[in-house]
Amino acid sequence: MRIREVPQVRIRRAGEHALLVETGSLEVSHRLDSLLRADRPAGVTEIVPGPVTVLVTAPGADPARLRDALSRLLDTASAAEATVTADAPEVVLPVVYDGADLDDVAALSGLSPGEVVERHTGRELVVGWLGFAPGFAYLTGLDPALHVPRLDTPRTSVPAGAVAVAGPYSAVYPSASPGGWRLLGRSATAVWDVAAEPPALLTPGTRVRFQAVGAP
Repeated sequence: MRIREVPQVRIRRAGEHALLVETGSLEVSHRLDSLLRADRPAGVTEIVPGPVTVLVTAPGADPARLRDALSRLLDTASAAEATVTADAPEVVLPVVYDGADLDDVAALSGLSPGEVVERHTGRELVVGWLGFAPGFAYLTGLDPALHVPRLDTPRTSVPAGAVAVAGPYSAVYPSASPGGWRLLGRSATAVWDVAAEPPALLTPGTRVRFQAVGAP
């Protein structure tokens, strides 16, 4: 007997008023997020991209019509070329590299502190998604040499503007909060401002470069 294959479910209900689109990759999530914001379907109030999903909240939308619209946009996003386009916004963040964990990151990576700074500033990173706290952007594309584990015991408070690494990601703490990432330095650039539109400086797909400034 031939077993009928069940097609993969790519759009799921998420609570009473939302649909979760399973994109399968960060690049498709970025493209779908961009398409939705450029031509927002009726009734959509919130769009939240993730590493392999996009959550779409639409309290006033017809679920069937929204699902159809999302399916068409997902097909478009999936068929597009999986690259970061040159017209994506770029943000340069000046950093003073005097972080409490700079020497430890150097020891863990087998580099000197100066080489850690060179590796951290030598690549263009891309905002993958926001999470953990408002405006906290997970930056992808970190040099593999800097893929170090989080602290065994998180700090009870990390200051706003702290520039850190953990695993394959880098980040800038948008506000003071507990945290277990390893601190490389600090930036005076505000990455979260509730009075701005949008409040997050670093939105998904944004290209980011760190620039060493000042003296530790």
